[in-house]
Amino acid sequence: MNSSVYGGTGSKAPRPNGFMLASLLLSSVAVLETLSMAGIRHVSPFQPNPPPQEPPNIVLIMTDDQGYGDFGFHENPVLRTPHLDALAAASARMSQFYVHPVCTPTRAALMTGRYPQRTRAYDTYVGRAMMEPEEVTLAEVLQDAGWATGIFGKWHLGDAYPMRPQDQGFDEALVHRGGGIGQPSDPEGGEGRYTDPVLFHNGEEIQTHGYCTEVYVTGAIQWIRQCKEQGRPFFAYLATNAPHGPFQDVPEKDYEGYRQRDLSGAFQAPEIGHALPASFDADRHARIFAMITDLDRQVGRLIHELKTQDLLHNTLILFLVDNGPNSRRHVNGMRGMKGQVYEGGVRSPLWAHWPARLIPGSARDEVVANIDLMPTILEACGLMPPPGLHLDGRSFLPLLENRRIRWPDRALVMQAHRGDRQLPFHHFLLRTRQWKLLRPSGFHREYPSGQQPAPFELYDMTADPLELNNLAESHPEVVADLAKQYLSWFADVSRTRSDNWAPPRIVVGADAAPEVVLTRQDWRRLSLDGGWGPHSQGQWHLDFRKTGPYRMRVRFLPGSKPIDIEIRCGPMQEQLQCAPGSTEINLPFAKFPLGEHELIITLHEESGKLVGPYQVVLEI
Repeated sequence: MNSSVYGGTGSKAPRPNGFMLASLLLSSVAVLETLSMAGIRHVSPFQPNPPPQEPPNIVLIMTDDQGYGDFGFHENPVLRTPHLDALAAASARMSQFYVHPVCTPTRAALMTGRYPQRTRAYDTYVGRAMMEPEEVTLAEVLQDAGWATGIFGKWHLGDAYPMRPQDQGFDEALVHRGGGIGQPSDPEGGEGRYTDPVLFHNGEEIQTHGYCTEVYVTGAIQWIRQCKEQGRPFFAYLATNAPHGPFQDVPEKDYEGYRQRDLSGAFQAPEIGHALPASFDADRHARIFAMITDLDRQVGRLIHELKTQDLLHNTLILFLVDNGPNSRRHVNGMRGMKGQVYEGGVRSPLWAHWPARLIPGSARDEVVANIDLMPTILEACGLMPPPGLHLDGRSFLPLLENRRIRWPDRALVMQAHRGDRQLPFHHFLLRTRQWKLLRPSGFHREYPSGQQPAPFELYDMTADPLELNNLAESHPEVVADLAKQYLSWFADVSRTRSDNWAPPRIVVGADAAPEVVLTRQDWRRLSLDGGWGPHSQGQWHLDFRKTGPYRMRVRFLPGSKPIDIEIRCGPMQEQLQCAPGSTEINLPFAKFPLGEHELIITLHEESGKLVGPYQVVLEI
């Protein structure tokens, strides 16, 4: 493992002429009519300027488990977010922007412009959070058009080849593995460390220094400077894992500040809207709020750098969150939190700051969503989707520009729940301009088809945006019509591939990835528990390109005491004894059958129980 604060450049060759068409298209953009919002104080460095003559830079910022109400700009009486508040005030805003109720589906939708049910990445773990490698990503389209592409933080769409960010269009990748730090995908020695985290820079494990959000922003700043020196437009995707848990390692100074404050204001029942819990964990939320204030500070650093480098004028900054907040707290009177399909679980800010082209303070209320971001960004860059690529989303750039256009009244669907396949009418919402149909049957419930107990709920969102009055019984004809639209959507996304819900296969033995680390994040569980427990078992879906020999290292779960280990992969089956007290077993000359196989490793413990390994490393 290398020790580095952070460094390096993108590995792919620049395409200096690839963005000429975009430059010509953008140079013809007319000056837009001005619409200002009264009462907004525009804070430096955000000032409108004339239209750009060059392709824009894109900075896409998405935080993790930060809710709609976790901003001073959204009337949170406790949280300190001055930099994000200034960004919001100086941005064009979409007031009805939807995301999925959990993180991986939102990330898949954002990266592809398609519903996650098309991408194989529709849940958050145990092999359901790996995106199909054949999906065309936003990063790939921009990379092919000449943009430098970098990701900093959380990917959560696959840790092994060919699902890694550097395999999916990013020249530069500084990321953690899995769905967050503090999970079974953590590298050895970096378990649970937000401070001085062990990260992966273009696939290479490195020791970094500083709090994780600071490390990501420092990496982004260094890379942006390189892009400017090279004269290349850039796409920087800053996806923080804060304020996602665990919460034992948070910015200490911010934590102490919140720990000494009265936080009850963030939990007070609104005058209009849904009640909040009467009690809350003050220490836990002091930690969450500390993470949010720190990420606000880091976003401020990034914006200051853009201004200092004279890049802010022609940089489109987009800000959103991935899902609702990770607890029941202030969400401006809405109902719900992360994992729920009520508004508080699926509504996000969408702020777009682009001095060269957008009017600060303008706001539109058309219904848009995460699937719309890729086409919006492509239009902003003067690009078209590749021929033959079907996108579910549509560009809302005309809305950000405050053009007078007719926005179609379409049916948007957000669905996410546990399980090896998506089930019809399970934990979903369907939103039109007026109506919202939902069935809150529970994100964590894996029901057999047709056994969801929750009834439909229907809300008139134009008259009742806080979902206070369920109209399902009084408007059965509307429920029936929206349910029919939902079934049409479900049938469509379900037949994207013949094996639509199967995980993509991890490729082993490829020249592009001589080492593959298999973790419980990417296996498909065989046990009836959650897949990450002390007695969990699972299998990895693999595609061996070489028989070997491989250096194979099998790490045991901490506390596990196996007597022997059984390895099965297609026709191969081996059983080996384990030395007493050992924490791993190493096979220097392991061979595997070519092609597609499932790898199952079973540890036989002293207690007689069968468990799976913690991690497996295969290196050719």
